[in-house]
Amino acid sequence: MMMNLWDYDVWSLLVHLSILMGGMLLANVLRRSIKPLRHSLIPNAVLGGFIVLLIDFLLKSTLNIRIFDSVTLEVLTYHGLGIGVVAITLKDEDEDEEEKKRERSTIFNYGVMVVCTYLLQAAIGLIITIGLFFLLSNVFPAAGLLLPMGWGQGPGQAYAWGHNYELRGFENGTSFGLTVPAMGFIAASVGGVFYLSRLRKKGIVKVYENSEEMEDLSAEQVMKKGEVPLSESMDKLTMQFALVAVAYSMAYMLMMGFNLLIDSGLLGEFGYDTLQPLVWGFNFLFATFAALLLKMILRRLKKAKLIKREYKNDFLQNRLSGFMFDIMVVASIAAIDLSAFRVRSFVLTLIVMFVVGIIFTYGYCDFVCKRVFPTLRHESFLALYGILAATNSMGFILLREIDPNFKTPVARYVIYQVVYASIFGFPLMLLMGYAPHGVVNAIITAGMMVVFFAIMNVLLFRRQIFKKS
Repeated sequence: MMMNLWDYDVWSLLVHLSILMGGMLLANVLRRSIKPLRHSLIPNAVLGGFIVLLIDFLLKSTLNIRIFDSVTLEVLTYHGLGIGVVAITLKDEDEDEEEKKRERSTIFNYGVMVVCTYLLQAAIGLIITIGLFFLLSNVFPAAGLLLPMGWGQGPGQAYAWGHNYELRGFENGTSFGLTVPAMGFIAASVGGVFYLSRLRKKGIVKVYENSEEMEDLSAEQVMKKGEVPLSESMDKLTMQFALVAVAYSMAYMLMMGFNLLIDSGLLGEFGYDTLQPLVWGFNFLFATFAALLLKMILRRLKKAKLIKREYKNDFLQNRLSGFMFDIMVVASIAAIDLSAFRVRSFVLTLIVMFVVGIIFTYGYCDFVCKRVFPTLRHESFLALYGILAATNSMGFILLREIDPNFKTPVARYVIYQVVYASIFGFPLMLLMGYAPHGVVNAIITAGMMVVFFAIMNVLLFRRQIFKKS
């Protein structure tokens, strides 16, 4: 079939990117022009996402026109996180061995804390839906498990499990699942902005409202000694894109290796139903490993004097990661689906889950960060609350409000904690398939979530507990 240059498929991706970036530019203008909006500290990407979402909703309601293809938005969100994480990971790390040991302990605690919050959200969600089931009878008792899937895991997992539950008797379960992460983005925005406002009022942390306040760059920060020039046969920015692309392609090959094993049938239904969604859902984890591998290869080549100059540039990698996180957040918000609110029986369930979910998630994150991560309390809260109420992308966006260039190690902690979170969170994934078989199963699952939550908190607060004893 011959392609015509005027076909929409030729322009589709660019049109989507133009609308998303136009939304961010409009958000920036509004934030700079309207003083209350500027003082609200809403990140531009978040505000831009909701502006575009509103425009899309109005056009769809009045003229039955959709300016977006949801698949394209989901692809941008998916790859935006993976590419952004590669850019952060490729940056140099200058810690000594003692510092690295402390970092490993902190990363472990991050992973445990993430799982604790998932368990808390799961228990709360189940208690709400089981209670409403006995009161209203038309509520699916296991629907509460979609709270951690939608808030912590994002639209992909929420859609997958909502659809899975629909096949098991949850009428309109797919729409319900897609609406939960939409509430999560709102919860992350509201809670994150509230926390940032508190910090600014108390004068605890400097929050940057204008770029002039933080742009005091020296030539050495932009280009270190021994690096390739800004412009030669290959532009320096092109070089950074190339390195990120190579690392991300390596991640794809790693995931394809797992996929070949799954497709062989050796792992049976476990491979298709559990492992495959996890492998491709955690593309950023494989991207992190691939970026670390590429860094090691470049170091070895330089040590062997096969390459003589430094090709990575931290300043440009920061800019690249910032760009990808902005695109990722504005695309993920624009992709929000609120179709479940059209089902009258869902409205009360969703509202109760939203209100109780935001109170407990915010309160627990604040409680833990104050006691377990005291030296990086505020940065840790914003990053962890963002990923636990919405997605990893939201965590990076909130963190960037007080750590614009990711100078603290918190961004790395957020990336690396996934290894521990995946290990300790595995029982939660198994119970996801057990709970929907009946109200008794849902009640047993809720009880197990509470027990696991208590056990994991002992592990998280182990130093505080044993120090007192």
